[in-house]
Amino acid sequence: MTAPFYVSPEQLMKDRADFARKGIARGRSVVVIRYVDGIVLVAENPSRALHKVSEIYDRIGFAAVGRYNEFENLRIAGVRLADIRGYSYDRRDVTGRSLANAYAQTLGTIFSSGAEKPYEVEIFVAEVGDDATEDQIYRLTYDGSVADVQGFGVMGGQSENVEAYLRENYAADQDLTTTLRLAATALGQDGNGGRQIPAQDLEVAVLDRTRTQPRKFKRLADRQVAEALT
Repeated sequence: MTAPFYVSPEQLMKDRADFARKGIARGRSVVVIRYVDGIVLVAENPSRALHKVSEIYDRIGFAAVGRYNEFENLRIAGVRLADIRGYSYDRRDVTGRSLANAYAQTLGTIFSSGAEKPYEVEIFVAEVGDDATEDQIYRLTYDGSVADVQGFGVMGGQSENVEAYLRENYAADQDLTTTLRLAATALGQDGNGGRQIPAQDLEVAVLDRTRTQPRKFKRLADRQVAEALT
């Protein structure tokens, strides 16, 4: 009788983590940056049908990299959770922190389960406050880990190069135009001397606290992005 094949739990978790990281690294990067009036979410995304950046609720935005079908399932679940909580209690009871905790539980359960493959995704949950001190950005990785992002965050693709550029050039309380130029230049840092990303290949949205309506999320059209980059 042959002995069953044994893999240690440590090796199993390492293999699952390596699998998820490789899938995420194949995508293009996404950056989330605070600016003077809120938070801007920028992704390199030539597609006009498959969004990497979306709205979850009034003050909450969502950005993701990795497998589209997987992070789209997470986005839809987040929208449903936010709608139910806002309807059952109050719209102000829907917070970025509560959504980040829900996503962390889901991703952690999937990652530690041996019944299915881990999600090949990383996501940002961003919430804009009434002033800059109340802004919140959370980064969630494939294993359910949560990080509180200060200033800016990067995930996917050549994230090390993009993050290094932002670390050298980011400054707090910049205006939107300056922040967009910074994000576009950072996303072009692919390790080969940098490249210019066309405005139509950038998906850009803002959480703008100065908007008078309850919904603070707004997508920027290609024309607006092009004007900011010129």
